[in-house]
Amino acid sequence: MKTNLLEVVMGAVVLIVCAFFVIFAYSTSQWQPTQGYEVLAKFDRIDGLMRGSDVRMSGVKVGTIKDIHLDPDTYLAVVHISLSPNVTLPKDSAAEIVSDGLLGGKFLALVPGGEDALIPAGGEILHTQAAVNLESLIGKFIFSAQEKKDEKPDEKPDEKPAEEGSTVKVNSDKKNSNQ
Repeated sequence: MKTNLLEVVMGAVVLIVCAFFVIFAYSTSQWQPTQGYEVLAKFDRIDGLMRGSDVRMSGVKVGTIKDIHLDPDTYLAVVHISLSPNVTLPKDSAAEIVSDGLLGGKFLALVPGGEDALIPAGGEILHTQAAVNLESLIGKFIFSAQEKKDEKPDEKPDEKPAEEGSTVKVNSDKKNSNQ
């Protein structure tokens, strides 16, 4: 009887700890049911962006990525964005995929435009900037640095070789040549 009571108490403790972790995870995740309205944007590439990623404007979270799919006609990635109801976007607004630091994840940044007309619910953000592929940029930098290293440096234009390997500076200044 003593072991059965101990097993029941340990089981209750495990359930209480599990409930605590579930409540803690829910309260810190900032998950909220989708409210507001939906717009969409089409991108060439969306590397690292996924369903549930943040949508930010001036660094403030204003929505989430609701869905991502491929348009079979244009082969563009279509991103469905759920925005907060108090956020309105002018028609000439832009959406760009940026990274949250060097090792952070990707999020969608909205840059509001200046036009008076607004994007309606279900409308499309026409100005988009795809994700920058950091690996290809680093590769281009490394190869361009290697090419510059392999090039032969040119002689300096204001040095002229003199007799027996010494150099004489030639002054090309007009003021000094008239003196």
